[in-house]
Amino acid sequence: MALVTSKKMFEKAFDGKYAIGAFNINDMEIIQGVTRAAAALNSACILQVSKSALKYAGPKYLKGMVDAAIDETGIDIALHLDHGPDFETVKEVIEAGFTSVMFDGSHYEYEENVAKTIEVVKYAHDKGVVVEAELGKLAGVEDDVNVDAANATYTDPDQAVDFVKRTGVDSLAIAIGTSHGAYKFKGEPKLDFDRLETITKKLEAEGFAKYPIVLHGASSVDPECVKMCNDFGGKINGAKGIPNDMLRKAASMAVCKINMDTDIRLAMTAGIRKFMAEKPDAFDPRGYLGDARVLIQNLVENKIKNVLGSVDSLK
Repeated sequence: MALVTSKKMFEKAFDGKYAIGAFNINDMEIIQGVTRAAAALNSACILQVSKSALKYAGPKYLKGMVDAAIDETGIDIALHLDHGPDFETVKEVIEAGFTSVMFDGSHYEYEENVAKTIEVVKYAHDKGVVVEAELGKLAGVEDDVNVDAANATYTDPDQAVDFVKRTGVDSLAIAIGTSHGAYKFKGEPKLDFDRLETITKKLEAEGFAKYPIVLHGASSVDPECVKMCNDFGGKINGAKGIPNDMLRKAASMAVCKINMDTDIRLAMTAGIRKFMAEKPDAFDPRGYLGDARVLIQNLVENKIKNVLGSVDSLK
């Protein structure tokens, strides 16, 4: 199989009423855990890289490990830039071989966001790379993304249509109540499905049928992983994510890509904490990283089966 764009993945996902998981990667163990899960269930897969991950591992190392994962698993994978902050970062990863980029201009005033996104789209499309953009601001903290609740805004449906028409982006991340990080809700979780439906219908009315919508900040903050972390010395108290049934509903609508980062981090941390607590005399990294890798694979398989619905999507 091959390194591909997400275009055909999203077309099939929209028709099949499921979503593709976009999992943030930082190292070999995460890449192996995610891709082995996808291969086991014959699921399409997006691996995405934040600016912080680029700084930590470097685009060449990450691209090389993803190539190795494709060779090992035999599945198609899209390699995506998550929350690209500027044109220079977009250019860097495209030159490194990424097949998809997200330019995040949501912190700019609307017209500046449009102008900068148009620049990115032109460059990327000329290279055969697809582009995701964001409209609206998600609350929460994750890597370099930090938006407090007071400045978080839901996506305006009419503005979403105007943005897609003017920029030519291939997919759009919208704000309907998800949040970055492990502490997404103080009260009861709630997603604005009416807003999602309105955006989809307005796009279709303007000639953008089956347009792929993206949800950022969509980790469930897996309770078992949180408990394992806390049972073995962690202090992750009050963490609350998006309920699985809400994500599954979104995937059955127009959401074709669901981002998950926090869940991967929690699984890795839980595996390492448990190993260290149970084997205090151990110091071989292959032991604790190997256990973390298994936990990541189990978590992702569960997401694919019970949240995303993307089993056998590579058929």
